[in-house]
Amino acid sequence: MKTALFVGRFQPFHLGHLKVLEWILKKYDRVIIVIGSSQESNTEKNPFSSNERKEMINKTLKAEKIKEYEIIEIPDVYDDDVWVHSILKKVKFDTVFSLNPWVKRCFEKFGIPVKEHPKYGNISASGIRRWMREKKEWESLVPKEVAKILKRLHSRIG
Repeated sequence: MKTALFVGRFQPFHLGHLKVLEWILKKYDRVIIVIGSSQESNTEKNPFSSNERKEMINKTLKAEKIKEYEIIEIPDVYDDDVWVHSILKKVKFDTVFSLNPWVKRCFEKFGIPVKEHPKYGNISASGIRRWMREKKEWESLVPKEVAKILKRLHSRIG
């Protein structure tokens, strides 16, 4: 069984993330989703807790009938080697998918293959958070399950 690793903060989980997961699952049997910066919440950059992000992902993937995944939470430790080892202690995988140069460098240092995934549209979580603060239309950029959760949590954004 081929397993992929997909790392993100998912602040919030959006349609680009969903498309990447669907793309990965066409090539791999299973994907492990790493919620990074899991200790962070209630800040401008990381407004949602790890549990809230996990809820966004789980509800979306359940609605999409995607079952071939696992979610783990990894806090920031500010030591690349310790961060990678904290993931390796929890799960086994074949390949990491990321567009982040830091993630790529961290895993390649240990000889773990890192591949880039496609970028779907011009969707970014920081842009969604900004549009929420500016009262612009953002709902079309996230799965409907996430939109419901974000409307409930909207006061966190401003």
